[in-house]
Amino acid sequence: MPKVHSTAAVSPKAQLADDVTVEAFAVIDDDVAVESGSIIGSSTRLFSGTRVGKNVKISPMVSIGGEPQDKKFSGEPSNVFIGNDTVIREFATINRGTGKTTVGSNCLIMAYAHVAHDGVIGDNVILSNAVQLAGHVHVGDYAILGGMVPVHQFVQIGAHCMIGGGFRVPKDVPPYVMATGHPLSYSGLNVVGLRRRGFTSDQIGTLKQLY
Repeated sequence: MPKVHSTAAVSPKAQLADDVTVEAFAVIDDDVAVESGSIIGSSTRLFSGTRVGKNVKISPMVSIGGEPQDKKFSGEPSNVFIGNDTVIREFATINRGTGKTTVGSNCLIMAYAHVAHDGVIGDNVILSNAVQLAGHVHVGDYAILGGMVPVHQFVQIGAHCMIGGGFRVPKDVPPYVMATGHPLSYSGLNVVGLRRRGFTSDQIGTLKQLY
């Protein structure tokens, strides 16, 4: 049986794996599924349409699956999916989509970050404190966004890139690069990140030529 604190409010229609932990004052609505090993922090709210994978750690005061902040939305059923082994820190908000919002596996979503409707976040992504993603933003695998980065709607951020803290992102960012400045510009490859992830010198050399 799931370990549910006596003060938590969990719908009998929610589907929780037997080893899920739900801490004090959390609220879990109908049509929510939480897979094995996941922890739902105190005072967190999981709205209907939320799907949480295995071994996900959700801190206190998180909101997942709230209605999209989108004028086109008219109450139709929609979803948000959280991948396995992802960590979501305090006060983060992840809205479900007008279709669906997806956060991949092994991501770190830091405090006060926001993922808006219909976002697609790849695997192994880091969103630092107070990153704000508008609707329909796509973030590739292993991308890292520094603190307080705002991203314009429909922007695509490539895999393995790094965006410096506090820089506004109004346009697409290619994979593998560093992005900084006002206005945002590209400042070479994310060489340190690529090496850490096992890219060879030859591969990095090829990417430099392409860049």
